[in-house]
Amino acid sequence: MKPVIAIVGRPNVGKSTLFNRLVGRRRAMVDDAPGVTRDRNYATVNRFDKEFILIDTGGFEPVTEDRLLQQMREQSRIAMDEADVIIFLMDARSGLTPADAEVAGMLRRVQKPVFFVVNKVDGEKLENESAEFYELGADRLYTVSAEHNRGVSDMIHDILELFPDSHAEESKEEITRVAVVGRPNVGKSTLVNRLLGFERVVANPVAGTTRDSIDTLFRCDGKEYLLIDTAGIRRKGKTTEKLEKYSVVDALRSMERADVALIVLDAAQGVTEQDERIAGYVHEAGKGCIFVVNKWDAVEKDNSTLAAYVEKIRDAFAYMKYAPVMFVSAKSGQRTGGIMAMVDEVMEQYSRRVSTAELNRVFSEAVDGHNAPLSHGRRVKFYFSTQVATRPPTFVVFTNQPEGIHFSYERYLSNSFREAFGFKGTPLRLIFRGREKKRGARQEP
Repeated sequence: MKPVIAIVGRPNVGKSTLFNRLVGRRRAMVDDAPGVTRDRNYATVNRFDKEFILIDTGGFEPVTEDRLLQQMREQSRIAMDEADVIIFLMDARSGLTPADAEVAGMLRRVQKPVFFVVNKVDGEKLENESAEFYELGADRLYTVSAEHNRGVSDMIHDILELFPDSHAEESKEEITRVAVVGRPNVGKSTLVNRLLGFERVVANPVAGTTRDSIDTLFRCDGKEYLLIDTAGIRRKGKTTEKLEKYSVVDALRSMERADVALIVLDAAQGVTEQDERIAGYVHEAGKGCIFVVNKWDAVEKDNSTLAAYVEKIRDAFAYMKYAPVMFVSAKSGQRTGGIMAMVDEVMEQYSRRVSTAELNRVFSEAVDGHNAPLSHGRRVKFYFSTQVATRPPTFVVFTNQPEGIHFSYERYLSNSFREAFGFKGTPLRLIFRGREKKRGARQEP
């Protein structure tokens, strides 16, 4: 296992800035407002002599009555339990505070190496003033500026000296990456916690609790998965708060990293315009997907309720009739046990490759059974088709008029392929090419 380093400290001392500096890219959100990071945020760092896993945490307030701050404090404690080394980060500009002393006292009881690091030391004056932090009893203080990369290399060099050299081979096992996406407050974090079996991310009834996308590696029935809990994606016109705009971008980027997306809907609220927009993002990104209707236990039901709800979903997402629909309650665990089995099924279809001979048999039957509409008064001729990629399954169709294929005929061919080969839970991409001129990819409508 790679060694684990956790960054802890009060809110707004620059933990996420240091996290990003060590990772080498903007992985966690950074803002002047305290409390931006709420959950534990993980990243594998391979920029130095030894690889390690880095954990960014929410601000640690030793004494607070605020429920959200209490949850953030608990997340910090879990991170410290997981870590091999702890970076205790403080703020030179704020000076030594009673809260710093409280955290330092708690860390003395931790049987792990703790590095006392004073951040935001941008000049000689702050360097001299940082000596007051020695009152905490540290043998050595590291003064750094995470923003300006001052003193960071010395700190990380000394930390990595504690870790043995490792030449273990990395596992070549395929990891299925699953993103949990949806509007704010539909229960995404609660669903993640339910799938993992413990409170991995902060779940709070206040909309917008998750701001960063949170990655978690876990095993289920002997298979390895990367579960990505994303911030709720609001309608563009409502993302007025700067941090929320960052969250939307982060959620969309996380979606791009995924193989399969769980599109979480709120059963009580029904399908909204924003749900349709989010599903459109998933479809356009070419990801495998599953509709997960959460809070199903809160809906009054009779014998026809489920079928009627499925019909509503099919009407609202007419272009995604390939996506399976599951009805669950993340809070109670109702029917959540089948989600990962469905993820496996979708992933198998998402990665499926069809032989050229079998594909062209189905393709020829489809073309013979229904001719394409004329294009500019000319007959459209088809020659053959071949699969060129998976994830999503992508097919090249050779024709005399690649620009003349109507979207309705493109959809007809896609449906013919689905009828023959399945492709449950995955979009298909069709590329039409002439014998000489090539055409860019178009996704099925």
